[in-house]
Amino acid sequence: MMETNSKLVRAWLQKAAHDLVAAKKLSGDGDPLDTAIYHCQQAAEKAVKAYLCHAEAPIEKTHDVERLIKLAAINLPEFGKWLNEAEIITPYASRFRYPMEDVPMEPERSEFQEALDAAQRLYDFVLSVLPPEIHPS
Repeated sequence: MMETNSKLVRAWLQKAAHDLVAAKKLSGDGDPLDTAIYHCQQAAEKAVKAYLCHAEAPIEKTHDVERLIKLAAINLPEFGKWLNEAEIITPYASRFRYPMEDVPMEPERSEFQEALDAAQRLYDFVLSVLPPEIHPS
């Protein structure tokens, strides 16, 4: 892998890690969870994009984690096992971002925790399939 590609993969992973940190910090007791859950989706999206970058596959401009996982599975079929996590996370790219009729203003704590756990598991999986030397420090 070229050095510039390694740097870009590491940057995607670092951004994903930052989103996980933000989600955790924004989810304190009594805090609204609408922004925190958005960062869960962002972490998952960026983690999968890091893998796609590593695989030198096209990175679509999409927030659809399911779509990104299907693209990653072309190169690494094990990604197919993560479609359930993607199904959990994908809607949070927009679900609580804007006020809408028939949509609560923020998720329940259990919904947030499920999204955070799914994002963390997906991020950890991506790290496990990438060479340690490109992991963020």
